[in-house]
Amino acid sequence: MIENGSIDSIGGMEFATFRLKEGMTETRLIELSNKVESEFLSRQEELILHFLVRGTDGIYADVAIASSQEKAEEYCQQWLGNPVALEYLELLEKESVNMTFWTRIN
Repeated sequence: MIENGSIDSIGGMEFATFRLKEGMTETRLIELSNKVESEFLSRQEELILHFLVRGTDGIYADVAIASSQEKAEEYCQQWLGNPVALEYLELLEKESVNMTFWTRIN
């Protein structure tokens, strides 16, 4: 990931909302998110920032900010071939996932 990336390096992002599967915990979600960071996302050169946020009513969002929308989409596709990322995805209630991609305009 880009260290101390400036705002000017942000070009796009992935924003995915979801709920956890029954019986899954926020603690486990955070553990696996940190593992995904250290074992997978830290190797993505144009990924600027990745984080989780919690909303209301059990909704979470996974946010990845990259140098471009295309890079955000590319990194998202790579999750499907990474064992740690797949383990993380198993925590999610699949029907609840809403993934969108965004391009910075100003």
